[in-house]
Amino acid sequence: MMAPYQRKRSVSTTDLLSRRSRGIRDAGTIIRHNMKLLRAILLQDNRDFIKVWSKTSKSTIMYENGKIYFENYQNCYSCVHSQPHILYKLPKKSKVEKFEDALLCQSPLDKTLPSLSDHKPSLLALTANNWLYRLSPETGEELQRVYLSSKHKFRYLSWDVSQEMFYVKSVQNKETSLARQAGITQDIVMHLAIFHVFPLKIVGILEINKKGVLVVSHSNKSVKLYSFEHILKKHLTEKLTLGQQSSLLGGKTVGDVPFGIPVNIQITECPPVLFEVSCSNNAIQIGGYPWHYIYTPPHKRHNGTHHICSLKDSTLATNGIQNMNCCSLESDGIFFHPDDSGRIVHLGPTNINVLKILGELNSGLPSKVDIDFSMETHRNNHPSSQVTVTSSGRTVKRRFHQLDDDPEHETFRMVEYEDELDLLAVVVTNGEEGEGRASIRLHDNLSGKLLRTVDLDEPWDETYRHELFFDKDTIVHIAQKNTNFCCHVYKLKAARR
Repeated sequence: MMAPYQRKRSVSTTDLLSRRSRGIRDAGTIIRHNMKLLRAILLQDNRDFIKVWSKTSKSTIMYENGKIYFENYQNCYSCVHSQPHILYKLPKKSKVEKFEDALLCQSPLDKTLPSLSDHKPSLLALTANNWLYRLSPETGEELQRVYLSSKHKFRYLSWDVSQEMFYVKSVQNKETSLARQAGITQDIVMHLAIFHVFPLKIVGILEINKKGVLVVSHSNKSVKLYSFEHILKKHLTEKLTLGQQSSLLGGKTVGDVPFGIPVNIQITECPPVLFEVSCSNNAIQIGGYPWHYIYTPPHKRHNGTHHICSLKDSTLATNGIQNMNCCSLESDGIFFHPDDSGRIVHLGPTNINVLKILGELNSGLPSKVDIDFSMETHRNNHPSSQVTVTSSGRTVKRRFHQLDDDPEHETFRMVEYEDELDLLAVVVTNGEEGEGRASIRLHDNLSGKLLRTVDLDEPWDETYRHELFFDKDTIVHIAQKNTNFCCHVYKLKAARR
């Protein structure tokens, strides 16, 4: 049997549509062809990103997967079309019903799920009175609700994407000085509720206490990793099902008011430690291929450095200590590239280094860190004079040199990765003309080549917090100004002449 013929030349839009109309199968490649076409259109000179919409709010604004959320997730706008439009407004909620945190949940395409609604995206929202809601992101309709607990105050949601799980974390129980004086001790630090998604199922609730069980000690700056699979096998007292009775609740229903979900993971002894490292700010990142981790040792002499080590045996990679040697208000950032290439992005005010890890999985030799490509800001290489003369003739000498991230100079601020277009969006600010301005440089993800630049219309005040999202033909810039927030939306359109 002959393999199907695959043309290697580029296919025009007209040709591609004609082939589809004649029934030529390309189901597995449609999205890839579409994204290649969109990328090519986006990079054309006769196309530009034009600001089409702005909206302010007194509360934090969130963006997720083509939707903008205002008023603490109460109002939702869609960005899919040429201009954002409102999808829904939820009824105003009381303080006890307000959303504390939320996650957007996308169902997998390779599974058959029990309910039709399980296949649709949903918004997981945690309320102040301990309800977990599953809402439709298109209409705001309630799809499911679960009551967590009347005993523990839950406040935070977070993903474990690889395991298709998420967890709900309670507030931390802090011992007061009055309690210490009275001899009252509080052993329980916090509670974690762990759920599977697709469909929504409870795994369990566990306690984290001060007796050495699952505690990361902040005083000795040590981070420990444990196997959750091992903890479940050894310490799960009863499997729970939402909407079913449980002996731990005396026959009451799991997830109903006022009983909620019982603690069904009782850890009686410290599980084996899989990995432990002492690091600054309890910050560690794991990724790469072979597996590596990035951390900063907790000693003053290592401030500003990032150490890249093998996860297998903690061997420091050759050229594994990365240091920008920058003098700036904001510290440099480093993270594993979100494209799953195993590379590392090191972001500083004047340089961005994309690093690659060279090494074999079972080799006895240490791996090596090399620069894949770099980006640099364009600055005047002549340093500004430390001595100035006023209009009256008085000589004034500066006491400090300018910082590397001084707003007057061209400075890298952040990097976003658009996975479907395989582009890096680099935010660059420049305040040489007195008012801070920002542009977005679009680089090829594989080579780092600069492909085009998009200028933002609104000023960029580095005093306040900024977020930027690059999502196919849409750019969303969320900025804080004093106590208000503003959302600016740009859309790809024909360039103005």
